[in-house]
Amino acid sequence: MSDSGNWCLIESDPGVFTGLIKGIGVSGIQVEEIYSIDKETLEDLKPVHGLIFLFKWQGHDPAAQSSNQAPIVYDESIFFAQQVIQNACATQAILSILMNSPAIDIGEELTNFKAFVSDFPAELKGHAISNSDVIRTVHNSFARSDPFVNDMHDPDAKEKEDLFHFIAYTPINGNLYELDGLQEGPRNHGPCPGESWLEKVGPIIQERMAQYAGGEIRFNLMAVVDDRTKVYKERLATYQAQLETLQKAEGPEAGSWLKGEIEHLEQGIKKEAEKTLKQQRENKLRKHNFVPLIYELLKGLAQQGELQGLVEEGRTRAKAELESAKQRKAAAVAAGKDVDMEDA
Repeated sequence: MSDSGNWCLIESDPGVFTGLIKGIGVSGIQVEEIYSIDKETLEDLKPVHGLIFLFKWQGHDPAAQSSNQAPIVYDESIFFAQQVIQNACATQAILSILMNSPAIDIGEELTNFKAFVSDFPAELKGHAISNSDVIRTVHNSFARSDPFVNDMHDPDAKEKEDLFHFIAYTPINGNLYELDGLQEGPRNHGPCPGESWLEKVGPIIQERMAQYAGGEIRFNLMAVVDDRTKVYKERLATYQAQLETLQKAEGPEAGSWLKGEIEHLEQGIKKEAEKTLKQQRENKLRKHNFVPLIYELLKGLAQQGELQGLVEEGRTRAKAELESAKQRKAAAVAAGKDVDMEDA
């Protein structure tokens, strides 16, 4: 796999993914992190266009050990790109859903890109993504600001870091597909009429998780859904119209359940506005370089003659904590207890 082009690592965060989607020109769509695949959770998020699953990469696909491994299907009507660039799997998982969901307006940029690569084989589609200035620039705009370590590639890293990989699940032409850029093609998990794919995908993801050794809990699941504020406002308008009609027929006291639903939706709209502002702020903080601020603070403390004292105080405190840890360890050993203390 090539590392040319320097694609940064993308944090598995719904605010980052939503910002990335908006950055490449797609509106009316957002990403929600989900902690359960139960019917009630997914019902509240409908319509769900696809799921993005993050798992620890072990140099092979654990799902390949499954006896129920879905077959790879080569279908020209499916947008599928092989991953040919390091760290691009997050964006490719997003594109796998956006490009294969007819209900999503992908905008002018992606529409033109999709038309341009429509006849390309999967590998060339991957190269086209890596060479897209727009997609790469938006992707890299979510790189964490770090003046000391290049998080795109650190050749001096002595310890091997865990690698994580994003894949996508989405319904296409009445079938549930698994789109993984490290595979040769899309995997067809079988028919799923309507929105039944949400019931079908749960056991598949759970089976993938079960392939890992016990103790591995670092998984993440996000849903690509319609803009929640838009959905809530549409429902609110419907309920308000129903309430008005009902009260005209039965009086102002009628429709208590509708009033409850309206209040619930109004609260939902307020929470979405607050969440959006929070995500925007967090995305700005991710990109901000705080080193100059830290430098000025240390410089100010030094000029006031306070820095040296704080440094000595820190050293004294660190020595005291280390000595305390050693004493606790010695006491535990003397008592014949097992010791597992990182600070010792």
